[in-house]
Amino acid sequence: MKQYTNTILMIEPVDFCYNKETSINNYYQKKSQNIIRSEIQKLALKEFQCFVNKLRNVGVNVITFKDTKIPHTPDSIFPNNWISMHDDGLVIFYPMCAENRRAERRMDIVNILSNDFNFDIKIFFDWSKYEKDNIYLEGTGSMVLDRVQKICYAAESERTNIDLLNQWCNKFGYDLCSFNAFQSVNGERKIIYHTNVMMSVADRYAIVCLDAIDDIQERNNLISLLSKTGKRIIEISEEQKDCFAGNMLQVGGDDVYLVMSERAKDSLSDNQLNLIKKFNKILTIPLNIIETNGGGSVRCMMAEVFLKKHD
Repeated sequence: MKQYTNTILMIEPVDFCYNKETSINNYYQKKSQNIIRSEIQKLALKEFQCFVNKLRNVGVNVITFKDTKIPHTPDSIFPNNWISMHDDGLVIFYPMCAENRRAERRMDIVNILSNDFNFDIKIFFDWSKYEKDNIYLEGTGSMVLDRVQKICYAAESERTNIDLLNQWCNKFGYDLCSFNAFQSVNGERKIIYHTNVMMSVADRYAIVCLDAIDDIQERNNLISLLSKTGKRIIEISEEQKDCFAGNMLQVGGDDVYLVMSERAKDSLSDNQLNLIKKFNKILTIPLNIIETNGGGSVRCMMAEVFLKKHD
């Protein structure tokens, strides 16, 4: 089992825009001023295509599906929240907090992955049933997984239910390390909506904003577990976290890469970048429009495909 994969699922946007429903508890979202909606889509599509091309140019296998115009799903560009695909043939659909994100779940994509791309899907779980009880767990946005050590790191929030987290970990054989993570919004400490904006776990290191964890015991527990499992901790500040420096993903291609946005890279110090480069190469993506309006970055846009092919 590897921590990273060389196969990535991405969804091409057809009507990307600022999503009012998710902005209620995603404080990273900012509406682009003086840009009409059709232009936002045009610019987002350009960023998306650049992203896909950059991944493919370094040997990453990118499988793209086009979003549908109806129903309108403004956040379809972030598929890692509704699906996860594992090396034992497991595929899981997740319960989503925002109603207009629930239509992002597409069984046709699963069927095409199986029938056209020859992926061996053995088990399928649809956990969207929990939405009727207002219980949410938004995939690898909610859960940052150490797949080798079988540890799930998760910051509790409205989108990351602690009881469902425990159920997920018990069912799929992961140990849970949960905590509360915050960001400063207009002088107040507000719960961070997704774990993957404040930490990323790679094969030999972890990038984490420790200052987002206000409880010292919870912070120390996280540090201890990461250290115990052999991860070098690369700490980022809250300001760097706000530039999506926690929303990164390690991928395989012709080499091993840590993918990050240009905004994230520009926020990092030379020392931090040099430390990352000791472990793998860095691939940067320009994502200003998507980050601003969507409140997510590169990690949110990549759903990892760990499924094996049929013999």
